[in-house]
Amino acid sequence: MTDVVVTGIGVVAPNGWGVAEYWDATLAGRSGLGPLTRFDSTGYRAHVAGEVNFTPEEHLPGRLLPQTDHMTRLALVAAEEALADAGADPTTMPDFSAGVVTAASAGGFEFGQKELQALWSKGPAYVSAYQSFAWFYPVNTGQISIRHGMRGPGSALVAEQAGGLDALAKARRHVREGTALMLAGAVDGSLCPWSWLCLSRSGTVSPRRDPQRAFLPFDADASGGVPGEGGALLVLETPDGAAERGQHRHYGRIAGYAATFDPRPGSGRPPGLRRAIDTALADAGIGPSDVDVVFADASGVAERDRAEAEVLGAVFGPRGVPVTAPKTMTGRLLAGGAPLDVAAALLSLRDGVIPPSVHIGRPAHPDLDLVRDRPRPARLGSALVLARGHGGFNSALLLTS
Repeated sequence: MTDVVVTGIGVVAPNGWGVAEYWDATLAGRSGLGPLTRFDSTGYRAHVAGEVNFTPEEHLPGRLLPQTDHMTRLALVAAEEALADAGADPTTMPDFSAGVVTAASAGGFEFGQKELQALWSKGPAYVSAYQSFAWFYPVNTGQISIRHGMRGPGSALVAEQAGGLDALAKARRHVREGTALMLAGAVDGSLCPWSWLCLSRSGTVSPRRDPQRAFLPFDADASGGVPGEGGALLVLETPDGAAERGQHRHYGRIAGYAATFDPRPGSGRPPGLRRAIDTALADAGIGPSDVDVVFADASGVAERDRAEAEVLGAVFGPRGVPVTAPKTMTGRLLAGGAPLDVAAALLSLRDGVIPPSVHIGRPAHPDLDLVRDRPRPARLGSALVLARGHGGFNSALLLTS
């Protein structure tokens, strides 16, 4: 099979703006979680979030601001960084040779809420024409492709947390089929009253107000996840294709991938996460002993964490592989969370270090070799990234140096 490598990374995260700032903060254990500031959370069940605050006028042309949701503005910034990091300018490439695949969980929810408020309070004449697409799941793919002249394959996937890995895998297929360059991943998030109500009523979000105690995956005191916004977009190419345009550096290779779906509740059949891991390893042509680190899904919901820990123990053996969850510093970023883990995994392979999971004081699973508090130097040649989406989605992506 054709090798597909990552030549560029763009990041927007609650604990860091851009790859360098995010990675410095992650290795230092600096969390971006804090009290929700976008609106008054009094009366809601949850109060802590991972927010990315920036002034869009400093990063984007004014014509884009009226037609974009906060999520899309973040995605446009991440796309620009990823392409610049790869040294790629799609506008100079042949038509249809560069494409975009993104994932989203709910689209431009915040934009949609504002327009619905205008409809209810003032009438249809006050609803923006941009509402027709600014809320839509594929909006990030569309806006990025328009801005950078990327007229090749374009699509969007919806599988909640798992969707970001699925987008990278779909982009890998396009590159293997002949598309020269693909930009893929996800930047997601929706921190507005409408979405906050939906998230907090799901029963999976922590009600704690202390940012250091709210999101504790694999901890005896786990009380749920913490929503956040942000993510990562990556540039995918073949090594030869990148070299032809003068780019000889890459972060790593997407070596294996699989996606599964859980059986219906009450069926008595096991969840599909293990099958996703086994199939991704088979796709990469390696065994469990060849995996050097796992970036866990780490939901923060005790039952789901236990299920993940049991699967990791079954696949790798007790304390058989280091496990980390740097998302403890950002929150769960919906579709953007897994691509951000992929970015962190690639940086780990580059630098020979495993980033820590923070705030975990009472590990609930002694057979899990959880990297806590401080980075762990390690010789790394491969990394497995896991993601599970609401409703039963499971995805696994295997990276090699």
